[in-house]
Formats: sequence, structure tokens, C-alpha cells
Amino acid sequence: MSSPVLFTELNTHNGYKVGVATLNQPKILNGLSLEMCRLLGKQLAQWEADPDVVLVIMQGAGDKAFCAGGDLHGLYQSMQTWQGQGAWANTYSREFFDIEYKLDYQIHTYSKPIICWGHGIVMGGGIGLMIGASHRVVSETSRLAMPEVSIGLFPDVGGSWVLNHLPGKTGVFLASTGAILNTSDALFSGLANYQVDYANWEAVVNGLLDAAWQKPAHRRFNDDLVHAVLAAHKGKPVEAGPLQQHYALINEICAPVNIQTIYQNIAELKDNDDPWLSRAATTMLKGAPLSMALGVVLQQKTLHLSLADVFRMEYIVALHCCADGQLQEGIRALLVDKDKSPKWMPADINDVTDELLESYFDSPWPKSDRHPLSDLV
Repeated sequence: MSSPVLFTELNTHNGYKVGVATLNQPKILNGLSLEMCRLLGKQLAQWEADPDVVLVIMQGAGDKAFCAGGDLHGLYQSMQTWQGQGAWANTYSREFFDIEYKLDYQIHTYSKPIICWGHGIVMGGGIGLMIGASHRVVSETSRLAMPEVSIGLFPDVGGSWVLNHLPGKTGVFLASTGAILNTSDALFSGLANYQVDYANWEAVVNGLLDAAWQKPAHRRFNDDLVHAVLAAHKGKPVEAGPLQQHYALINEICAPVNIQTIYQNIAELKDNDDPWLSRAATTMLKGAPLSMALGVVLQQKTLHLSLADVFRMEYIVALHCCADGQLQEGIRALLVDKDKSPKWMPADINDVTDELLESYFDSPWPKSDRHPLSDLV
């Protein structure tokens, strides 16, 4: 069987190397498994230590997706196994989020340029890989989203940090609704910073191999080389997307601090004439009220935290989500039984109390233990 991640090294014209990591699960839209996270983390570390490697490219096999999310089936099985035993009992979820979050942090803090070729679908765990890359490239078919509200989770993988850094209150809206961003809105929001048409990607890679690279220590120079190549192949200007078009409205309705007020404001868009707004509201209303609330309160709590502290906080909340039954129910309804009729608890946003939300931030491990992500600095 072929490896779930393929690693190759391309030679530049002046004697350096470009490392290429290809997520190799196209039949499942390159869904990110625990094994893939391990492989990526190990190889990225090797390339970072190699003085001949000046650039890393992450891409997805096939033409449909870079990465459509994480390994929900594996998490579902683990939640069935450890059901009712508490947030610290599920050893698989502990390991999965540990390895995945450390990989995402590794990308954020990488000492060399990383290009993420976000062609096609980029969602959930795929966003986690992409947002840490120094050069985040979308194509004309890219569709980005953090749709965790639909499965009983929240925008994790550093999502709380990145959503806080988007323009205005767009991060609150996206966490609450799982709304899908097109190429234009990915650029407007800052989730992506370059656009290249799919047909021109090969020319981009060739241009990178022809560039006049310097030693990895010359990071700024090499970053500008990548910028020059991507800018030389930029796609045609695109019209403003719905996020940008409705920016003022989104800021207004997501400005309150009270979560129930935000929820009600978005819910009123359900019958809006704009299909994007209507779909966003409908998705939120069908999603888990608790997930919507966690997505918002996490942004409130992490506003002034470091990236490392955000990952540490998300880790705690993620473990609780794997123990409370909501994520298990969401995956069951969406991917297992596929009845698309999850039974959320609580089912009403007004039943999501401050006390309930605060319980998700209690460390589940023994008091004598260190945080599993304490080594992130």
C-alpha cells in the first residue's frame, strides 16, 4: 500500500532542495489521520535540520482537495470505546490532538518558508495545516471552512487564534456558522495570501526551482523569492465574495458579547434573500448550540493569549468534547448512520449556561501532571 503522505525532494538550479509533502488519500479528500500527522511532523523536522533544503511545499493528491478535515472515524471509534469514562480516559483522543496540535504549531513556527497549495477543499484539519504556512495559496476552485459546529466540535487546530486575527467580527461569524469561503473571501480574510490558477501550478513549481536561493539562514531573502514567483503567476482578479460584501452586517450582528444574542442575530438571517447568508444561518441552527457557544467563548478567552497557550486551551476543550457525547453524536449523524438528524444536548442555545461552558476549561488530567503541550514555547 502506498504511504498516506508522499515525500519528495526537488533540486533547484543552484544546488539547493525543495521538500514536497503530498497528502496521499484522495479518495477521502486527503483526510488527516494520526499516522499522517506523525509522518509530516517527522519529515518537517528532518527538512528543517537539512541545510540544503530551502523551502517546503505541502499539497494534496488529486484535484478535489488539499485536506477536507481530520480523522473523524478514528475519533468516533475511540469515543465508543471510552464512552462514559471521562475526558482523560480516551487515550486515542489524547494522542490524536497532542500529535495534531504539535504538528500545526510546528508549521506556525517553522524556520523556513512553507507553501501550502490550498487547491480545492480546505476544511477543519486542513485549515490547521494551512494557516501556519508562510505562503498560503488558493486556486480558483478553493473552498475554505471550519464547519465544526455541524459535528459537535469547535474550530480547533489553532482556529481560535486565527479567527481572532481575521478582520472585524468575521471570526465569530465563521465559527458560529461554518460558512464556506471562496477564493476571493479567503484572500480578503487573510486565510490565504496568494491566488494561483490550477493550470499554472506546475509553472510556479518550475519557477521556484529556477530561483536564486540563498542559504536557509537568509530567511527574509528566500521569503521574498517565494513571493516573487507566486506574484508572477497570480490569478486573475476576482470579485468581492459574500464575506466581504456583507462585512458591515457581520460586524454589527456579531458585535455583542452575549452568545445568545449573537446566536439570535445570526438566526434571523435564515430567510435572507442572499443564499450565502441564509445557508450560514441554517447551518448554525442545525448545528450543536454548545459548539457554537464554545467557538465564540474560545475567541473571547484567547484574544490576548500566545499561540502556544491557545493550543493548550483548545486541547483541554477538545478532550471534553470527546467525552460529552456531542462530537460522537455529530459524527454518527453525519458520517456513520448518515441520517443528518443529530440529537444535541443541550438542544437550545438558552440552555448553554456559563457554568456549562466553564466546565470545558477544567484540566482533565491528574493535578500532579503537566499539560501534555507544555513543551510548546
